[in-house]
Amino acid sequence: MAESKPTVKPRNHPGSGRRRGAEHPKGRQIDPQALEEVQSLLGPRSRQRDLLIEHLHLIQDKYHHLSARHLAALADEMKLAQTEVYEVATFYAHFDVVLEDETPPPALTVRVCDSLSCALFGADKLLGDLKTKLGDGVRVMRAPCMGGCHNAPVVAIGHALHEHATLASVTASVAKHETHPHLPDYPGFDAYRVGGGYKLLEDCLSGRRDVEDIIKIMENSGLRGLGGAGFPTGRKWRFVRAEKGPRLMAINADEGEPGTFKDRHYLEVDPHRFLEGMLIGAWVVEAPDVYIYLRDEYPQCHEILRREIAKVEAAGLARMTRIHLRRGAGAYICGEESAMLESIEGKRGLPRHKPPFPSQVGLFGRPTLINNVETVFWVRDIVEKGADWFLSHGRNGRKGLRSFSVSGRVKNPGMKLAPAGITVRELIDEFCGGMAEGHTFKGYLPGGASGGILPASMDDIPLDFGTLEQHGCFIGSAAIVIMSDRDDMRYAALNLLKFFEDESCGQCTPCRVGTEKVVKLMERPSWDEATLQELAKVMTDASICGLGQAAMNPVKMVLKHFRGDLA
Repeated sequence: MAESKPTVKPRNHPGSGRRRGAEHPKGRQIDPQALEEVQSLLGPRSRQRDLLIEHLHLIQDKYHHLSARHLAALADEMKLAQTEVYEVATFYAHFDVVLEDETPPPALTVRVCDSLSCALFGADKLLGDLKTKLGDGVRVMRAPCMGGCHNAPVVAIGHALHEHATLASVTASVAKHETHPHLPDYPGFDAYRVGGGYKLLEDCLSGRRDVEDIIKIMENSGLRGLGGAGFPTGRKWRFVRAEKGPRLMAINADEGEPGTFKDRHYLEVDPHRFLEGMLIGAWVVEAPDVYIYLRDEYPQCHEILRREIAKVEAAGLARMTRIHLRRGAGAYICGEESAMLESIEGKRGLPRHKPPFPSQVGLFGRPTLINNVETVFWVRDIVEKGADWFLSHGRNGRKGLRSFSVSGRVKNPGMKLAPAGITVRELIDEFCGGMAEGHTFKGYLPGGASGGILPASMDDIPLDFGTLEQHGCFIGSAAIVIMSDRDDMRYAALNLLKFFEDESCGQCTPCRVGTEKVVKLMERPSWDEATLQELAKVMTDASICGLGQAAMNPVKMVLKHFRGDLA
């Protein structure tokens, strides 16, 4: 019987025992030049996973886009799957991902804010005029709120904020390549020290101040979280400190709510008061690391903090706590605290299900104290002057001070420090110089895009936590947008819903599909009220986070108070 010959299989036959990648590796291959460019950009920086977004910013800033070859090289350098890098890069609005068959955008991008305050002052026309005027060499595009609502309309030229923008002023700035942020005058480290700055922190670090006494003062002051949620600050500090260490701290400086710019104000006018309050909070909860998550629309604030944090560290005032400054990348959802934590960890900003709460399982799985910029800004004053000093302010039965971001149809918009409980009428008349010339007060947003809209006839409601909920609204971060008889509330509501549609993270169906469906219904000549109300109920009850839960507030309020604008 003849001996049978063994079957010879091709090298890449599925049963050959050889990996197909031996000669033709799967997936996108690493371009040696791209890898060298990425390595040069990163330099000695750590390649740890949570720095992914920071490293994407380095590439974007250098090349004005994220090419497929650079993304692949970055994934290789950070030992990550290319899909991980790609899904993060494509999640954030400020990253321009360009595949091989796509044309990179022009080197310069001009973003025109189309949020409500800017829309009231002609942003739509400015957008169209700039597209015509600047031509093909410059990319002109819409963008959500940039935190310059009091100086509307606002344009970002490259990474520089350009306020009170006109066609002529923007065109001139583009011609001069004015693309870098302008730093405002502010008291630096030395000036802050001369005024007694950091003495309280030094007393804490040296043991001259007791942790329990600091917490009690904060509790007695009644200070609440001023990012919008309003949770009592002293109680939050106590809760986090009670958790088993190690504990961390995160500062939410991602104020993306349209109409809000108070945190920007405090970072620009007194950054060290913020930093001292932050470090005291970190000392209270014994956090060895604190992360400042700053929205990318504030490059001037980033530069201020970068410079001043270095001085604080050089003076030995951060010897107990390492300070990490992290850039957002254009995602409103990251103002939600758990989405912010995901972003700090270098991931997509998808809100987490709760419980557990961040005070128990937060950043990197550790108990985390999360505070807003303005919240910690008040720490030094409250501790030095006493809880009674803070409580001595207030109107209409309310206690404390609030920072109101006022924009829209008033003579003098801006950040107004006023007593908690002040009414919108008092705020307009006493702090804003009255309504703008030729405008009659018609309605107002008491809490930014998600806080609802109320008519001028309801101008006597104290503006504070717990006073607006019975009317279907809330104060949130105290972003007050004033509208007049020249404004169409139907248009305003549609503007706000388009914002929520764009900013939905897409994780949950009620928000992702609901916002898109609502916008289509609102764009019709007449509104299908029954369907809108049904969608409002589903979105409010079933959305994972506050974006979807509150997105329909403007629609509900227009249907209730401004039916004349629907005719």
